[in-house]
Amino acid sequence: MIRLEDIHRYFQVGEQSVHALDDIDLTIAHGEYLSVMGPSGSGKSTLLNVIALLDQPSSGHYFLNDRDITQYSDDELAKVRRENIGFVFQFFHLIPRLTAAENVEMPMMLAGIDRKERQQRIETALKQVGLSDRAGHRPDQLSGGQLQRVAIARAMIMNPGILLADEPTGNLDSKSGAEIIDLLERLNEQGVTLVVITHDPAIGERAKRKIRIVDGKIEAET
Repeated sequence: MIRLEDIHRYFQVGEQSVHALDDIDLTIAHGEYLSVMGPSGSGKSTLLNVIALLDQPSSGHYFLNDRDITQYSDDELAKVRRENIGFVFQFFHLIPRLTAAENVEMPMMLAGIDRKERQQRIETALKQVGLSDRAGHRPDQLSGGQLQRVAIARAMIMNPGILLADEPTGNLDSKSGAEIIDLLERLNEQGVTLVVITHDPAIGERAKRKIRIVDGKIEAET
């Protein structure tokens, strides 16, 4: 599904060039459960942003479903991202003034899906994450674990084949964090490709396949 070949990413910091990703070769198969671990500043988030099409590599090639999308325009990448990739972040990124249902609805509104279908999908998504009774609650009325469940429902509302989770338990207590990982793993069991970025070995070790990145390079894989 995803194939990265000879990926490099440089950032210019003042007069210094920082080599954030260094010769990354990585293949992620359909339905795989992969964790990416490494210390702070190792390149984990940069790699996630490249996979997520939020950032483009300085050199190398990105293949998605055997299409080389490296040279796609911003509009083309946005379309590919919208149709194929869901995101879950550490800090949820929900819109405070919107209810849980309205936050989940937002990607569908941007995609032009009609109201009747939006309502049906919202009900199904919130039920799947165990929040049917919280549809009308705003973020400030929800716990951390519930906020992340809303974020997962929003990430999955367009039925993406790939779900990327960046430190999805980093802002949660241990009980809520365990529940969120269980939920993500259930989605993987249903066929969603799951990539989890984490600095927590206990979370990372749960994945079926694990890579460790250090100084922008893949140091180890198990």
